[in-house]
This record gives sequence, C-alpha cells and structure tokens, in this order.
Amino acid sequence: MRAVVFHEHGGLETLRLETDVPTPRAGPGQAVVQVHACGLNHLDVFVRRGMPGKPTPLPFTSGGDIAGIVTEIGPGPAEVRVGQRVVVDPAIEGGAIGEDAPGGLAEYVRVPTTNLIPLPDAMTFDDAAALPIAYGSAWRMLISRGGIRPMERVLILGAAGGVGTACVQIAKLAGCLVYAAASREDKLAKLAALGADHLINYREVEFDREVWRLTKKRGVDVVVDYTGADTWPRSIRSLRKGGRLLVCGATSGYEAKIDLRYVWTRELSVLGSDGWSRADLEAVLRAAQSGRIRPVIDRRLPLADTAEGQRLLEDRDVFGKIIIRSQE
Repeated sequence: MRAVVFHEHGGLETLRLETDVPTPRAGPGQAVVQVHACGLNHLDVFVRRGMPGKPTPLPFTSGGDIAGIVTEIGPGPAEVRVGQRVVVDPAIEGGAIGEDAPGGLAEYVRVPTTNLIPLPDAMTFDDAAALPIAYGSAWRMLISRGGIRPMERVLILGAAGGVGTACVQIAKLAGCLVYAAASREDKLAKLAALGADHLINYREVEFDREVWRLTKKRGVDVVVDYTGADTWPRSIRSLRKGGRLLVCGATSGYEAKIDLRYVWTRELSVLGSDGWSRADLEAVLRAAQSGRIRPVIDRRLPLADTAEGQRLLEDRDVFGKIIIRSQE
C-alpha cells in the first residue's frame, strides 16, 4: 500500500510517500480500515519533528483523524461489520493513534475494534475526519473541563486553526460571547461568519489591551490559550477577577511565564484539558450530525501532498482543517 513515512525526525524533507508498505492485517480485537480521509493536526508536526522524552518507533506513519470503510475484522467480538463506514476514535491505551501507534496517512490502518464509531450516512468522510482531535479536544476543554455558561465572555486565541474554529462554534452553541483573535483580516471575516462577536487582529494590537478596551476594563470570563509561551502573560492579564484560563497544548513552547500577582489578586483558575473522552467525541458527532456545529475545512489534498499540508500548518496559513485523501 501507499503510506507517508518518515525514517528519522526532522523537517518536511523527512516525509516520504512510499508505495510498497505492507498492508496491515487484523489481529484479535483489531480491524483494518481503508482510509478515505485523514485530518492533519499540529500533533503530526510534533511527532515528525520529535518530542523530547517521548521516543517514536521509526519508521513511522502519523495521522490520528481517520474516516473510512472497514475491510477486515480480526477474531473476537465487534460492534461493526466489514463494509461499514466509520470514524476512528484516536485515543488508545497509553496514547493516541498517529502518535503511539501507526496512523492514517496511508491507504489502510489497523485499529482496535473498540475505537470504531459508525458514521451516519449523511456525514462525509472529510467532515468526519475533521472532528476527533480538534473538535473532541475543544469540547472537552470548553464543556467538560471549562464548564462555560451562557453569556460568559470567552476569548479564543489562534481562533482560525482547527481547534480554534471548533472552539468558536462550541462557545456559541453554549450561548457565550466570543472574542476571536487571529492574525489576518480575511481570517477574522470568516470567524465573524462562524458567529464570533468581537474580532481581534493580534498582529495590529496587543490583544490583552484590546480585550480590556472591549470589555470596558472588566476582562473576559474565560481565555482559551493553547499557544503557550508566546501568549501566556497577556492571556493572564485578559481575565476578569475569578476568570478561568483553559489550556490543551502549547504550540509556541511549554515554558510560559506567569506574573503570580494576577493569579492571586484576581483569584484566577488555570484548567488543563488533555485530549477527549469517548463521551466528548460522541457529543461532537451528534452536534455535527444535527447541524449545530459544522466542520471547517480549509482544503483537501491527496496523500502525495501531505508534506505541503504540514507546511501550511507550520506557517499557520490555514483556516480550519486540512484533509488528506488517501483514495484519490
């Protein structure tokens, strides 16, 4: 089969489209899925570069957001059948598919049968592959961990990315007032179309000062910051007394500075959110199926252009998700 493989950690040049990778076979409790769509995430970039303290079995194929058709089921009970359309829950014991086990940037992938979720007929493979990691993480961060409530003011940094566009929609679904921050006016216009109430171009203004101005020196109730080191100090300053800072990652670096005076004088809470639960993912699928949220897809690329898709992610030249199609 064809698969995108890297044999060493490094830049985009390490990604190779190989045509003679053995097609996986299903063992006990496993299934093989013919991949029709795989969503890219910053996790794919981090795995390819190499993450300190977390070894990757090389050679490796990443890609955790997978939708396709079941082609084989191994021995043991299974709630799905061969030929069924499915989306894959990437969470496995001890990690995630595409990070700790080979992923879906290939024509076929082997996964536990318990990770397969039947796909509604009305949902496309592309839409389904946009949901698990970004929308599952956003749902857990905002709803399950953050407990956002109607009319709360929610500032979302990096709002134009996959997790960001998910957060905008989920916060609006919860009845919040959304302050969306992005780097370009065209992205901000698209965020307004998604329902964002206030738009902040962080290339032109200091976003914490703009939040203070927009809220008449009140601050926001919640800040979503998965950027990390570059934005953490301003995020802290954007919060009102009793506010909550939600974090599910750190794309700009893990070691962020905090002025602790703000934490105690404003009685702030910092809430971490790690991935998603199956219940979170199922809630996202129901919301998407009913049309209450819609996956935002920037573009669709063939498997051979996976490196270009990762480049676009690294350059932040996307709005929403990039989908890799393996069967074209």
